[in-house]
Amino acid sequence: MTITMTGTLDHGRYCAEILTQTDLLRETVRGTDLKTAVPTCPDWTLADLLRHVGGAHRWVDTTVRTRAEEMVPFDAVPNHKGPEGDDPEALDAWLADGARRVVEALREAGADTPVWAWAPDQPTVFWSRRMTHETAVHRADAASATGTGFTLDPEVAADAMEEWTQLVCLVPALKPDHPAARLTGTGRTFRLHATDAPPGAPADWLLDYTGDTVTYRHTPEEATITLQGPLTDLLRVYYRRLPVDTPGIEAIGDRAFLEEWLEAAKF
Repeated sequence: MTITMTGTLDHGRYCAEILTQTDLLRETVRGTDLKTAVPTCPDWTLADLLRHVGGAHRWVDTTVRTRAEEMVPFDAVPNHKGPEGDDPEALDAWLADGARRVVEALREAGADTPVWAWAPDQPTVFWSRRMTHETAVHRADAASATGTGFTLDPEVAADAMEEWTQLVCLVPALKPDHPAARLTGTGRTFRLHATDAPPGAPADWLLDYTGDTVTYRHTPEEATITLQGPLTDLLRVYYRRLPVDTPGIEAIGDRAFLEEWLEAAKF
């Protein structure tokens, strides 16, 4: 089974964004108590969050450098847990080094090299894109924990919406027993509308659950439920990083379906 995971940015831009988003993440937590709880990631502290991001970078680095044809066990990834102890400077340096390493590996491989991914038949650009948005969304988590503002380049935010929508469609196909698969065939649709989408980027994503598989399309047509608002806030709600009743976000239509979707489509 081949799943198209096409991005709106190119491999070089994604590689640059991994470095940018990592640097912004480091700035977000600098000088903060890393034992601070992260409200959007229950049971995590800021230190846990940073180790998660840095570990993901190193795991993808190993996957790409070795041209892995199957999943690399985390225990086989050098230094994936980070430095021992609670020294913020050591953790910061480890995080920066991991981002540098994964970008070096991704750039050396190029966009189209075949490599293992949990989505079938994906080239290297799958991972440069995934690590861009993984890092950006966890930066939003850090911002919520530290009480700082969060902004995201509109082109990056629009591509994050596109990728997450593709993943929402992919999961029920790969995991038919996933709770999200029960939403298919119910005759309902879920539209997300960005009120400030940048020129040339899609403003609407309509998830279609009327058939046996989940599909999506870019269309402003009416839906069972429409969630709309500014692009970055809409993305954070879509990722469950902000509540639906966030100021500026509007839900139009069947709120019961929205709540059902939010509960079922957890990945």
